[in-house]
Amino acid sequence: MNCERREVSTVGELQAAAANTKVRQILVSTPIADMPTLRLSPGQMLTGTDARSSLRFAKGGHALQLSADNQVESLQLIADRDKQALFNDTGVEQLGRLVLRDLIVEGVVQLLARDQVRSGHVEAHSIDIVAADARGYQDRPKGYGVEVIRGAFTLWNQQTDRAVTMTADLTGLVIGRAGAPVRGSGVFVGGAGDAGGRLIARRVETGAVYSDGGIAKGTPDRITGGVFVVSGAFVDSVRNIGPVTTYGPNDMVLDNWGAVGHWIADEKVTSYGPSGIGFVNFGTVELLRVNAPIETFGQGSRGFNVYAGTVKSAEFERVITHADGAVGIQISQPVGQITVRRGIETYGGTGDSLVKGVVVRLSATALSVKPGGSARKITIAGGLITHGEGVSPLELSGMVNELQITDGFATVGGGFA
Repeated sequence: MNCERREVSTVGELQAAAANTKVRQILVSTPIADMPTLRLSPGQMLTGTDARSSLRFAKGGHALQLSADNQVESLQLIADRDKQALFNDTGVEQLGRLVLRDLIVEGVVQLLARDQVRSGHVEAHSIDIVAADARGYQDRPKGYGVEVIRGAFTLWNQQTDRAVTMTADLTGLVIGRAGAPVRGSGVFVGGAGDAGGRLIARRVETGAVYSDGGIAKGTPDRITGGVFVVSGAFVDSVRNIGPVTTYGPNDMVLDNWGAVGHWIADEKVTSYGPSGIGFVNFGTVELLRVNAPIETFGQGSRGFNVYAGTVKSAEFERVITHADGAVGIQISQPVGQITVRRGIETYGGTGDSLVKGVVVRLSATALSVKPGGSARKITIAGGLITHGEGVSPLELSGMVNELQITDGFATVGGGFA
């Protein structure tokens, strides 16, 4: 018998193959239902043989656990939405190289460096998480007055020792569906803060992402993100190839607490809930480029904010907000150059908005540079337009070395404050 490669079609055959360390490749040739939690042995590959290949796990339990040097590809993994469809054994010291490819998933994907795990590399390519609910996982990063709910796809180095480094390359992450978002954050990648373990990623690339954190309106100290880079993460390139949309209160669309080289969004960035932000930065970004409009609809939901850290260069197609307290662009820290190609337009007046865990009153100013904020150069083509009564298009309380605004100002709602 060739123990290196085994084809399975029943629960018993799959359990036996996964427990046999001599089996290197397990081929799933048919849908298998009522699977209990399954752990792959180190070095094993689990592969579907055709489009029907799937594992449906028993109700109430977690699903597929990886150990070390595992590869999972061309499969459907189906678990309860609030359970882990794919997760790793934190009792091993080295994860080795974990490879995920061409998976359709129901349930949460969580890969964590904690407990005994001291190293590992994760590759995830073409992962489609149709439905998931990450709200029940209580261990959450905290900072800036808030805690962050984990994502449908979570890769998190939680080790407090800065010498512990995880590496990753993530592409083709598709999360939720339009009108049927995942609950919690969408994509969540992070390390253990500025002084703890690090996650170093070559790429984080997404297709369409739809998320709703399910946070009660008025909660001041909890947020989510459609795509969230948490403190301790160092990412060469983030790219949102598909649209990113959030629906609930305090749901940021794109949020950075880490260090990112290039962050490029090719499709629309949209927030529907109150106190959401199109792109919010607390870390560092060398180059941010948003090639489609940022549009927000909820009260206090701003277009772009820099509240800590810096963005050296930011380019936007257009920024539109539709509610009270929803500033277009707000700068509270020194930044480099900001360019908007087709203007900033707001439709709201003054209202409540969540800022660093505190609800404050803001006016829906198109461009706001707060005390302590500054910019080397700001260039706005297409003008600054406000529709709220008494709302100024421009608030300039910080320093801007060079300010260029073409197509002027318009205060449709009745004039400057």
